[in-house]
Amino acid sequence: MTGELRRVTVFCGSNPGTDPAYAEAARALGAELAARRIGLVYGGGAVGLMGIVADATLAAGGEVTGIIPQHLWDKEVGHKGLTELLVVGSMHERKLAMADRADGFVALPGGVGTFEELFEVLTWTQLGIHDKPVGVLDVAGFYAPLLGFLDSAVTAGFLREGHREILRSATDPADLLDQLGAWRPVEIQKWLDREQR
Repeated sequence: MTGELRRVTVFCGSNPGTDPAYAEAARALGAELAARRIGLVYGGGAVGLMGIVADATLAAGGEVTGIIPQHLWDKEVGHKGLTELLVVGSMHERKLAMADRADGFVALPGGVGTFEELFEVLTWTQLGIHDKPVGVLDVAGFYAPLLGFLDSAVTAGFLREGHREILRSATDPADLLDQLGAWRPVEIQKWLDREQR
């Protein structure tokens, strides 16, 4: 990772959530990406926070690549006004394509799909499968319980402090993108018990 963010993959909810702050944050992130000339890569939906972040990026003159599985496109939840749209065969293909096109990853609020995508790319960074930064936009404290849980995993001996620090967080899109751009991978042994042998 050179520190240059040319494209960022954003994971987020296909619903808007109950707090208007979630949609406001999605709009702010989209506008900030466009202002920095960072392309948005996302799941291709026109609904929920997905549609909001895509529309905000496009409205600010940014480029947006959507990647959506055929079965979701068939349900007419896909965005038809993107810079680029890829319709793929499966969720696995979608996630791989989103990861391949990204220089970093951001998670907005969302549900289990968002969490699963976030943890997959976080694991890939931890294992050295890629060397890309990962962050969460902690809107209205949404991710505070998750961040606290990861701290507990360090205390419990299941996660190294250095690996915990891979996941960056901020309440402001500009701050988070600055952190991701400054991030550098660190070589850390994953297996805690190897030192005890």
